[in-house]
Amino acid sequence: LASAQLTGNVSLTSNYKFRGQDQDTGKVSAFKPAVQGGFDYAFGDSGWYVGNWNSSVNWLSGNSLESDVYGGYKFKAGGADLDVGALAYLYPGNTSGNTTELYGAATFGPLTAKYAHTVSKDYFGWAGAKSGSGLKGRNTGYLSFAVAQEVMPKVTLKASVGFTRFSSDIKDAGVPNYMDYSVGGVYDFGDGLTLGAAIVGANKKDFFGPVNKARVIATLTKTL
Repeated sequence: LASAQLTGNVSLTSNYKFRGQDQDTGKVSAFKPAVQGGFDYAFGDSGWYVGNWNSSVNWLSGNSLESDVYGGYKFKAGGADLDVGALAYLYPGNTSGNTTELYGAATFGPLTAKYAHTVSKDYFGWAGAKSGSGLKGRNTGYLSFAVAQEVMPKVTLKASVGFTRFSSDIKDAGVPNYMDYSVGGVYDFGDGLTLGAAIVGANKKDFFGPVNKARVIATLTKTL
C-alpha cells in the first residue's frame, strides 16, 4: 500500500517497570537499566496495525527477554479516538510467563482510558498450565487512566494511574489487587529524540516487596 507506514523505536531506560512493578528482580537498587525497542506497521489509512516491542528483563528463571506482539484497529467515534486489539507478552526462555490480553482504549483530547482483559490461562507466571500452579489467570483485568498535556514547546507532562484486578483463582491464592501510578514529563529534542523522567511505583508493598517501590526513572528514546 502506498500509504502504509513503518516506524521504529529504540530506548534506554534506567529501570523497566510494568504496571508499577520492577522487571529486574535480580537487584534491589533503583538503577536497573534495560534496552528496549520495536516497530509498528500501519496499513495505510485503514486503521489496522501490527507491531512488536522488546525489552531486556530479569524476573523469570532462564529468560532475559520480553517480546510483545500485537495488532489492532484504530478509528474515530463521537469525538473520541478509539483503539481495540490483542497483545501477547512472550518470554522465549521460559514460556510460563506468556500472557495474552485483549484491549480497548478511548482518547478524549489529553485523556486516555484503557482496559486490558486476560484471555489466556497463563498470567505472567502467577497462574496457568505452564506454571504448573493449576490456577487460571483468565479474566484478570487492568484498567488505566492517563493524561498527557503539552505545557510549553517541547515539554509534555504525563501522569497515569492503573488498577490490576486479579482472577478469582489468583486472589484465592492470597495475591491482592493493587494500584500503580506514574507522574513525570517528556522533553522533545527534535528529530525523534526524547528524554522522559517520571516517578513510578505501586501500592501493596507489604505483599509485593521492593518491586513495587517508587523509583525515579529516566528514559531516552529515539523514534526512527
